Amino acid sequence: MSATKEQAKYKIHQELGGIEMVEANFHRHNFSKHSHETYTINIIESGCQRFLSAGQNFVAPEHSIIFVNADEVHTGESGTQHGWSYRGISPTEQQFHQLASDIGFAHGFAPFFPDAVVADKQMAGELKVLFNTLSFSSNSLLRETMLYGVLTRLMLKHGKSNQVIKQQQNSNQKPAWVRQYIHEHLADNISLEHLANISGFTPFYLVRQFQKKYGLPPHSYQIQHRLQHSKTLLKQGQKVVHVATQVGFYDQSHFHRHFKKANGITPSKYANQVL
Repeated sequence: MSATKEQAKYKIHQELGGIEMVEANFHRHNFSKHSHETYTINIIESGCQRFLSAGQNFVAPEHSIIFVNADEVHTGESGTQHGWSYRGISPTEQQFHQLASDIGFAHGFAPFFPDAVVADKQMAGELKVLFNTLSFSSNSLLRETMLYGVLTRLMLKHGKSNQVIKQQQNSNQKPAWVRQYIHEHLADNISLEHLANISGFTPFYLVRQFQKKYGLPPHSYQIQHRLQHSKTLLKQGQKVVHVATQVGFYDQSHFHRHFKKANGITPSKYANQVL
């Protein structure tokens, strides 16, 4: 299989709130368990994708839409022997929050998309037109109008109120304290015993409760948040070697391996594409 069958191209549209767009084609690549701070909305353009999201297994056939909510742990691999290709965008919670506020959707809360795979021919067609417009049109008014129009229609057709989910997530604060500590000490070599002391749980019970709430044990969650922050730093033009150290990867090969498993390309290639 040619190396061209394993590729992903990322582009950041700064004038559209920094929204990220990806065009990818994979055959053998298996995405590790990972999450994003943003939503992920993809169209399967050929082949079929098999993936885990929010603890459930899904298969997304050609022309279907995939929704992954912000911070939702998921994977990805080919559902056929021939691989799969897709295009997608990653709207932020703030963008959806603004749209929801503008139209009075769900009391202004950013939506939750309950269905990971959706067969919606009309919206799939609109997304494809949007992707083509973002790729080839320089008309700013057209690009903005189309993006926010499509996101609004997706939210109204397939989104639900996120208020109840946010309340459920906030019902047990101890894992949230641990999560916040990981965020604030991202580059530190934190021990499980130290996190257990913060939460008041035993180490074993903390791992169970943290994974139940966030979909990953603390160590894996730490790696994913390091990867998320590394993308932000790479978009700012910082050197890969400095980014790796800043977010806590003291072994360059370790950083490259985890980044590629989660994003489909190396951090160097990602940086070259988004700058």
